[in-house]
Amino acid sequence: MTHARIAEMRLPDFGMPEERPEIPTTTYQARVARLRERAAEEGYDRLVVYADREHSAGLAYLTGFDPRFEEAIVVLGPSAEPAILVGNECEGMAAQAPLKMRTVLFQDLSLPGQPRDRSAPLAEILVGEGVGPGKRVGVVGWKTYASRQAIDAPAFLVDELRRLTGPSGTVENATGILIDAADGLRVINEIDQLAAFEYAACQTSDGIRRLLFGLEPGMTEAEAVRLLHWNGMPLSCHLMLSAGPRATLGLLSPVDRRIQRGDRFTVAFGIWGALNCRAGFVAGGPEELPAGIEDYVARLVGPYFEAIAEWYGALHVGQAGGALHEIVERRLGDPFFGIFLNPGHQIHNDEWVNSPIAKGSRIELRSGMALQVDVIPATGTEYFTTNIEDGIALADESLRRVFATAYPQAWNRIQARRRFMSDALGIDLHPDVLPFSNIPAYLPPFLLRPDRAMTVAP
Repeated sequence: MTHARIAEMRLPDFGMPEERPEIPTTTYQARVARLRERAAEEGYDRLVVYADREHSAGLAYLTGFDPRFEEAIVVLGPSAEPAILVGNECEGMAAQAPLKMRTVLFQDLSLPGQPRDRSAPLAEILVGEGVGPGKRVGVVGWKTYASRQAIDAPAFLVDELRRLTGPSGTVENATGILIDAADGLRVINEIDQLAAFEYAACQTSDGIRRLLFGLEPGMTEAEAVRLLHWNGMPLSCHLMLSAGPRATLGLLSPVDRRIQRGDRFTVAFGIWGALNCRAGFVAGGPEELPAGIEDYVARLVGPYFEAIAEWYGALHVGQAGGALHEIVERRLGDPFFGIFLNPGHQIHNDEWVNSPIAKGSRIELRSGMALQVDVIPATGTEYFTTNIEDGIALADESLRRVFATAYPQAWNRIQARRRFMSDALGIDLHPDVLPFSNIPAYLPPFLLRPDRAMTVAP
């Protein structure tokens, strides 16, 4: 592979979707049917799905409903309509969810101080939904743990479930049914879901593009973040933008500090189904960098981009996650780069679902997976970092044919991105790889020259 270098180039306008793809009601029904099959395979009598505002992706995946202000609980048996327990403010909203459910008011889910005079006790509700002595209940939250006895749902729910099922019953963590990195239901996406993710990626990447080409010294961080043009879609994480010394922490939100030439800079914009991130220096070239790191591109950005290019080139359906980890470890394993998180992960409505990409992982990437290219150097030095987070999906020949037919405009954008990555950036992709970002692998290390980006093209 040719060594990475900076080249002047034109980032094409790949276009924007005209409307947001919808997930049909039949898809939610099919998801619940598959969930019931998995529950039966694992011997569960009931599944209890818990969600709150921060962790609603599992519930939204199954039902199309996500709680606002409150928590929500779904109880799923082998046949009847699911029951959804909601508080005062979500009762009407849950009744309009795409998936037909029996709405049950449970006012302890309401905000503090609100009325609690119209709902039955939790035990009575759960017994009515078939929870009782000797039953096996799987609780679906948002994380798995080393022991299935560890459950990330609140004690008032888990304690009641364990009391009702008694010593002869089982209450355990069943979140892996949805998020297992190899075959969780949420890591293999339907065609409409992938199209919705492409729509989301267009919004976030177009926002980052506007920021890259509109950033100027003297702006406040709060002024700069407005360039993202957030359209109101639910965020998958808080908006992140920081410059100067604060940028080292990465996860911070913007303040009124004025951005200065030579500053460190990082930005991340994530909504349901997509996230894009870039990081570098507010500079026009190496002469404007802090003293002592004039070799920023040669020392950090070049090796990083070469690793990302090889990572992209190795992607295909059937690839083992461990092989992708090995690429990053081989190229960026020096402690200087500070890579310690998984080099890539699965994405859905939540920014990080799980990751099949780990040392020695034999998990094979599958058609329908949506992945985040997420390799973050943390040098802890004056070199700061560089970052090029974008989203992609994997689709075998059959799924690609369906995508091209069902969503021709999105398909045309995907093909244009593939050509740009090959022709301008020198990154050749397997046919299985569908880039969703409108700044696909586009990395300008000096943010005041967004027309000069990294390439491995000859």
